[in-house]
Amino acid sequence: MGTTSFRHLWLGQLLANSGDVFYIVGLMAIIHEQTGSAMYLAVVPFIITVAKFSSGFIAPLLLDQYRLKSLLVFSQLAKTLLLFTMQMVTITFSWNLVITFVLVFCISFLDGWATPARNAMLPRLVHRDDLIKANSFVATLDQTVQLGGWASGGILVALIGGNQMIWLTLCLFVISTFFMRLLKDDTEQIGEEDNTTVQSKWQSLKEGWLFIWKVPSIRSIHLIYVFEYFASAVWIAAILYVYVEEILGKDQSWWGYINATFFLGLVIGGLFAVKFAKVVDLHLPYVIIISSFVICLGTLTFGLNSSPIAALFLSALCGFLEQVKSISLQTSLQRAASIHQLPKIYAAQGALLSLVFAVSSVIFGFLTELYSVSFSFIIAALLLFSSGIYSTIKKKLLSS
Repeated sequence: MGTTSFRHLWLGQLLANSGDVFYIVGLMAIIHEQTGSAMYLAVVPFIITVAKFSSGFIAPLLLDQYRLKSLLVFSQLAKTLLLFTMQMVTITFSWNLVITFVLVFCISFLDGWATPARNAMLPRLVHRDDLIKANSFVATLDQTVQLGGWASGGILVALIGGNQMIWLTLCLFVISTFFMRLLKDDTEQIGEEDNTTVQSKWQSLKEGWLFIWKVPSIRSIHLIYVFEYFASAVWIAAILYVYVEEILGKDQSWWGYINATFFLGLVIGGLFAVKFAKVVDLHLPYVIIISSFVICLGTLTFGLNSSPIAALFLSALCGFLEQVKSISLQTSLQRAASIHQLPKIYAAQGALLSLVFAVSSVIFGFLTELYSVSFSFIIAALLLFSSGIYSTIKKKLLSS
């Protein structure tokens, strides 16, 4: 598994993913300092989600027409140049919110190619027998970055400020681009697609939507997903940023702590589901129902709580239950659809949930700005309660 190119791939992606986290942390700090608006903070994840959603449509065409290494190098290099441009514009002129949002969209649009390109390249760089080990290793790195990146980013931004975080990200992006450039991929590129193939891709996307809408069990699972993703937007950095400041009365480092405990809960939840897989499998619908109601209570309590220690515990608890529930929903979906239907369903699901999350991020930012951060958590809890009620009504479909 330890080939040189594979090492360059995971090192490059580790640096790039770390830079992505630090860049968002730094940008949030700058926007909050300049505007003090939760609404503007919420626009950032909305822009990022819409940009990745948009680039996802053209990613398959690019993956077919260009070498994966070329896409990885170009994407990372272009992101580096755009981030440098953002800094130069700020230094030369003055900080401008519109220009910042445009550059954020462009950076995220390019970033939408990186993950599919990396996943497609990985089997080319390791032996077939090592694929499971390689995929597990890369997935562990991704989780580690998410777990440690937000915590360390929150602490760093409190120490050095948002602007210096952007410069740190630039350094990581430059080194990441260098590692991407060192990749060696000798696999022959597939020729250009004909019109029939292009047409089949659009037809495949349409079929996924039809499966979701027409099959009762799959439709029920996705309605639960919609409730979940809409409510999950309350955990975005923009809302937590305000929560830490207004409810907990702590500095920005606690934003990182809360994110870290949430991701720690996700990791522990995944390990729990593996350890007690038979028990979860035997009571799959009940796991989904119970977790919905407990997450509802945890979210409501978190939003009304002013104790920092309790906030960390509740954050970890919600992360733990969210992971167990997500695994249960995933299993239900895989059993409800055939292996031939699943790729088309996942394609439509990605588009649907990206839009839901993007819209809900802006809505919760608006509600936080108009009312309070506690009000936003109450609304999220009501959505999760609705999810629990709906799951109870559709219990038989979830076990099909």
